[in-house]
Amino acid sequence: MSGAITPQRPELVSEGVPSRRPRWLEIATSGDHKDVGRMLVAASLGFLTLGLLAFLLIRLQLIVPENTLIEPVTFNRLLSVMAATLVMLFALPLALGLFTYLVPLQVGARSLAFPRLANLGAWLYIVGGAVLYISFVYTPPEAGVNPLPPLSDTAFISNNGVDVWIAAVGLSALGFTLLALNLLVTLRKMRAPGLAWRRLPPFSFSAAVSSWILLVIGPAMLAALTMLEIDRHFGGVFFDPGEGGAPTYWQHLSWIFFTGCYLLMILPAAGAISEILPTFSRKPLISRRAVNASMAAIGAIGLLAWMQNMFTASIPVGWLYFAMLAALALIVPLGVLFVNWLGTLASGAIEMRAPMLFALGAISTLSIGLTAELAHAVVPVNWLLADTTDSTGATGYVLVGGSVLGGLAALHYWFPKMTGRLMGESQARISFWAIIAGVQLTFIPMFLAGLNGQPVDAYKYYEDSVYDGSGTGLEVVTDSFQSLDTYNLLTTIGAFILVTGIVLSLVNAVRSLSHGVRAGHDPWGGDTLEWLALSPPPPHNFDVVPDVRSDEPMRDIRDAVRERQAPAPPAKAESDEPVA
Repeated sequence: MSGAITPQRPELVSEGVPSRRPRWLEIATSGDHKDVGRMLVAASLGFLTLGLLAFLLIRLQLIVPENTLIEPVTFNRLLSVMAATLVMLFALPLALGLFTYLVPLQVGARSLAFPRLANLGAWLYIVGGAVLYISFVYTPPEAGVNPLPPLSDTAFISNNGVDVWIAAVGLSALGFTLLALNLLVTLRKMRAPGLAWRRLPPFSFSAAVSSWILLVIGPAMLAALTMLEIDRHFGGVFFDPGEGGAPTYWQHLSWIFFTGCYLLMILPAAGAISEILPTFSRKPLISRRAVNASMAAIGAIGLLAWMQNMFTASIPVGWLYFAMLAALALIVPLGVLFVNWLGTLASGAIEMRAPMLFALGAISTLSIGLTAELAHAVVPVNWLLADTTDSTGATGYVLVGGSVLGGLAALHYWFPKMTGRLMGESQARISFWAIIAGVQLTFIPMFLAGLNGQPVDAYKYYEDSVYDGSGTGLEVVTDSFQSLDTYNLLTTIGAFILVTGIVLSLVNAVRSLSHGVRAGHDPWGGDTLEWLALSPPPPHNFDVVPDVRSDEPMRDIRDAVRERQAPAPPAKAESDEPVA
């Protein structure tokens, strides 16, 4: 009699548990949108510190007239790197980092549509920034904020500085375009059930508008950079007027890009402010749909105003007035946006925490900068003030109001969700007031110096003088409060105060990573879906993604939980007779 046959069973053999990779390596190679978002935010804040250092060196050169602290070529190099840093390496990646981290959480998605594409986009940006700063070892760019041909041709700048600028900006622009494409597909295909476009949170809607802008301006700039590189080294004639090209082609393409970047300083801040004000006012936005429609209109109309930067170029007058009308048309959507914010604050139960404080500072600072920019949109005013420090002051107000104060408002608001801890409240208030004082003392004297004719991006000025405005030179003044000396001294003092406030916020963020007060999963009582996830969220974001049935899904969830936890009413007696 044969023995029983034992069925074969699979056998798992392990020779050891694989060692865990270092956390920094996991983040660097991760496709998790939260890791990519952290990487973008951290890199943008790191580049911000480098840009602020260049800014302070420039201001030290201009603290007194005819200063010789920095040589002209070094000044031009610092200016070129600072401008690229503050726009390309700080403002845009900070917004995209917050979008990458928060948009999937806000729309109820468990990941981005293309996780590895997000990682690639982040690394293209980081490598672009590294290329820019490694160039200080050999030859950094020195062609200014925007390397306009023919001044950026090899006939005028024979070194490789312009090529470094082209490589850094090109890599960053390509990375941003890939990140924008990823966000758009995620928003289009991976929203939670019931989350229609009309119910999209303002921050996610601003991500959609910003991504569409990047898909327009990114390829335009990549094309312009390619043509400029071909002209410089491969005999191209794209911008050579003697061979059928035109330098204004570069101006059109590059200013379309920089105008889009300018809008991306405003729109992410507007989306974050529109989330923060209702939360800390305990009152919904007057009209979420009007806010979202306003941001869409700002994105569409704002790009049409790119020629506002070309009012002194040789283009037909009709196009100048078209650009002016497009810029002035922004008054309507901007007005709707500000009215919604102020109406939300009115009669609300305001809780003045750090995110609310930074959001209010962003509103006030943006209002000054945007008013100045709208004044510059008027053709005669632009002819008078173009290429003076007045234009730098207007741009500075928008940069600080949107990317700095708006970005810090968003960082304070979502820091508990990203880390599980709160940022220090008292440190936040000190840094906030330093930034507010610094921005006024920095840029108001710039306005006044520009009205007195000080040219922008010049490495020196002359003592006790103003530009007489007639084109004949300088005029000596006796009133010290009207001279360029006083204005530049005040601007430099304000710059140091402004930078001190920003650095205090960065130190607060770093310190709070390990010493911040632990926060719950929903410390602010927000009404969007990211507050349903744990803090920080797990890799899959949500265990269960709920159906969205209103503009405030978290309020619906809280109401349902309260109803479920409420005690059941006592059962009715079947008879009125007393029970023995």
